Amino acid sequence: MKRILTGDRPTGKLHLGHYVGSLKNRIGLQDSYEVYLLVADLHALTTNTDTSELKQNIKDLVLDQLAVGIDPKKVTFCIQSQIPEDAELAVIFSMLINKPRVERIPTLKDMLRDLKIENPSLGLLSYPVLQAADILMVKADLVPVGKDQASHIELTREIAQKFNATYKKVFSLPEALIPKDTGTLPGIDGKTKMSKSLGNAIFLSDDEKTVRDKVMKMYTDPTRIHPTDPGHVEGNPVFTYLDAFGSTSPSQMRKKVEGYKKQYRVGKVGDVEVKQLLVEVLNKFLGPIRKKRAQLEKEDKLVEKILEEGTRKTREQAVQTLAQVKEAMKLD
Repeated sequence: MKRILTGDRPTGKLHLGHYVGSLKNRIGLQDSYEVYLLVADLHALTTNTDTSELKQNIKDLVLDQLAVGIDPKKVTFCIQSQIPEDAELAVIFSMLINKPRVERIPTLKDMLRDLKIENPSLGLLSYPVLQAADILMVKADLVPVGKDQASHIELTREIAQKFNATYKKVFSLPEALIPKDTGTLPGIDGKTKMSKSLGNAIFLSDDEKTVRDKVMKMYTDPTRIHPTDPGHVEGNPVFTYLDAFGSTSPSQMRKKVEGYKKQYRVGKVGDVEVKQLLVEVLNKFLGPIRKKRAQLEKEDKLVEKILEEGTRKTREQAVQTLAQVKEAMKLD
């Protein structure tokens, strides 16, 4: 069975954008692959060194994944900072790659621009190398990423190739696993990205009233002044959400969504009615997730036990990998 490593920075509760972008895909992968899910708490420090909420963020990250259907009996959850071999591998790998190569990573440049960081920390600049260590410590065969993250896997492959050529073949070359049908979900304000920091997210744990309040404030079609004006469906966040979550609803609901699209285009249905439909669709989707999350929260030390067991298993693999690396380098 091929091995997968993927993960998240624990920066807060997960939202619908996370579900569409990665969680939905993970639920399918857990039945066909050996999956490692990394809680990347060291990566979280690259943009925020405040650790006061880190423990709660880690718990929320795991609970949200369990609530949507990720099974801890099928996947291995692990905490990055509790695997010192990961950090040691990152130091070794940093000797094999130069600074200009890391700086060419598109997502690193995007992060510096978006966060307006003029003097990035050394940790932020070198995080792609730590990411390579995350992947190679468990000798992952595949890494699920979006197209924008494929450059990280290419760097990981380069590091593995350089190590093998310089010392001894220890690593196979991991491949990027880019899902074909994974889309992106815009924020409720119409911006291209849903994000906690932008305040434009609907969280998996939001209650019914919160979902309703957020949906009713959603950005729609700015060119439409009156309900009788023809409206645009394409690029309209409300319909993007209906396509993403209404498509899994019963056929009657799917037909209703398609009917609203036709009426909206010719000015026969108002934004309020369409938003009310979206509230119904989202609360039906989130209802079981909320219920399961509430049940899981009542289980004493559940998350701690899952992380302890998974981290122990992951570290055993990392210890073996580091031993092979040091033997190849004659550092043993």
